Amino acid sequence: MAKQGYVFHNNPALLFLLLLLFEAANGGRATRLNHWESGIIRLPSEKDDQQLGTRWAVLVAGSSGYGNYRHQADVCHAYQLLRKGGLKEENIIVFLYDDIAMNELNPRPGIIINHPQGDDVYAGVPKDYTGEHVTAANLYAVLLGNRSALSGGSGKVVDSKTNDRIFLYYSDHGGPGVLGMPNLPFLYAMDFLDVLKKKHAAGSYREMVIYVEACESGSIFEGIMPEDLNIYVTTASNAQESSWGTYCPGMEPSPPPEFITCLGDLYSVAWMEDSETHNLKRETIEQQYKTVRERTSNFNSYTSGGSHVMEYGSTSIKAEKLYLYQGFDPASVNFPPNELSHDTQMEAINQRDADILFLWHMYKNSEDGSKKKEILKQISETMRHRIHLDGSIDLIGTVLYGPAKGSVILNTIREPGLPLVDDWQCLKSMVRLFETHCGSLTQYGMKHMRAFANICNSDVSQSAMEEACVAACSSSHDPTQWHPSNNGYSA
Repeated sequence: MAKQGYVFHNNPALLFLLLLLFEAANGGRATRLNHWESGIIRLPSEKDDQQLGTRWAVLVAGSSGYGNYRHQADVCHAYQLLRKGGLKEENIIVFLYDDIAMNELNPRPGIIINHPQGDDVYAGVPKDYTGEHVTAANLYAVLLGNRSALSGGSGKVVDSKTNDRIFLYYSDHGGPGVLGMPNLPFLYAMDFLDVLKKKHAAGSYREMVIYVEACESGSIFEGIMPEDLNIYVTTASNAQESSWGTYCPGMEPSPPPEFITCLGDLYSVAWMEDSETHNLKRETIEQQYKTVRERTSNFNSYTSGGSHVMEYGSTSIKAEKLYLYQGFDPASVNFPPNELSHDTQMEAINQRDADILFLWHMYKNSEDGSKKKEILKQISETMRHRIHLDGSIDLIGTVLYGPAKGSVILNTIREPGLPLVDDWQCLKSMVRLFETHCGSLTQYGMKHMRAFANICNSDVSQSAMEEACVAACSSSHDPTQWHPSNNGYSA
């Protein structure tokens, strides 16, 4: 049989002649025996894509504002990559606040780039869920295929079947146990996991692959991600470190001089630039994981920007080829299956400092005196609020545990394999109490989620927490500017 396959593979004309003879011998039953379409007889080198099911993708940019340009640029780039790979537009669902391309600060109106010499990645990107409709609740509804639970947007959902594969990519800010959204509340790890479990219980997919770009993104899955959901996850960082922005002004490589914000994120550009330079029918998920892990670590130079790429869930999926999730671009047929093409360190910046870098460049480049004062005021207010958040958390720790133990308890990192917190509802309650008395956490304040988790893990009562928040914040913050009644609650 192997010999026959070899003969047909090397003599396609012979195989075609045999098929013609077979078709003639079967008269008018062509519609019933269309073997090229049914997949009964095919060239040995071909795959029956119908048996692979449908490829679905959900792409999420979880931020807004021109200072966060990189997240929407990442997601737009991912969309273009998947479309070149053959995924259909109706099977790709995009969450994008969509305030970057036509932003007054964008030096190239209507265009978004994700690389210093990159092409436009914005053209053609569908506006499925934009503006106020980019929410955690809508993301959950989309993943579950639950149109009745949607609030606005295009109505597109992952209407997947048993044999389908799903690729989910998320890029934004994060913190221990949470991922950001431009409209509050945050995405909380246990809520997200509950959605994945429901999706699995419904039997509506074969396998799923999830890539997450965010600070402390490993904490979303650490200790709670089962291995039997047929879901494989990689994250840009472990449970206690930042992820990194790159292609920023003043860095090498630098964006075009007219750009004052970072164009991409280190982990995100690592996986996409890898996918674009390799044959995804030959490269495995594991090969990409290893390549991205090395590049995102900045080749083991963590001190100058770099993080530990992690993996969770059903690691057996790693042996599969990437095209099953990201598609296959015919232009890449002669590309190598996998080789590390980027072997130089990249300058990068902590995700939480990228917005300050953006504001500083905006201030430096402004020639309008009154405008410079306005930007300087914005920088000052942002830094004051950061100092307020850090100081309030420290003082709450002192009130709850005493000056000797407060900081130690709040910053305790659990053993690997344990979840961030035992009671996720308690975590949400503590966050709401803090924000009620101390103001919104903002993207920066996400980093303190571990402190709230440790407060819950040490069985502090809500009344004790409220008393500590009042003591720490009753006279130290602007109740109007930062109050959650204006900004919304994170939980």
